[in-house]
Amino acid sequence: MTGYFDHKVDDKGRLFIPSNLRSELGEVFHVTISGEDCLTAYSEGSWEKFLEKVRAMPIRKQPKMRPFFSNAARCELDKHGRFLLPQKLRDRVGISRDVAVVGMGTVVQFWDAEKFKYQNEQETTPENLKNVMDEMDF
Repeated sequence: MTGYFDHKVDDKGRLFIPSNLRSELGEVFHVTISGEDCLTAYSEGSWEKFLEKVRAMPIRKQPKMRPFFSNAARCELDKHGRFLLPQKLRDRVGISRDVAVVGMGTVVQFWDAEKFKYQNEQETTPENLKNVMDEMDF
């Protein structure tokens, strides 16, 4: 899943998923908070892998995953490629109207558009890109 798309949350709280992301994300997916100031959508397959990792954790460590599950929503696309992005999740990351829909390989992220613009500017400097490539040993 790749690409960056500008979209808007409509008055009913629905967000459109671009068709190239939709085909990989699937008709049913899960959205939750992330380690960044955005929301992350997992396809059913990716969500199941996420759950498998949690199930494999020692029981005493599983509560550390509570924020991801207590803030998760199962979402379904309508016939127009939209889904209801719950208000509590939008509020959590400051999404009001304008949304950056960002493909991240195995997941899709939803950012407040202004926050993503700033984040993207920081991450796409030649110096940062070189450092990332060096760090990843490319």
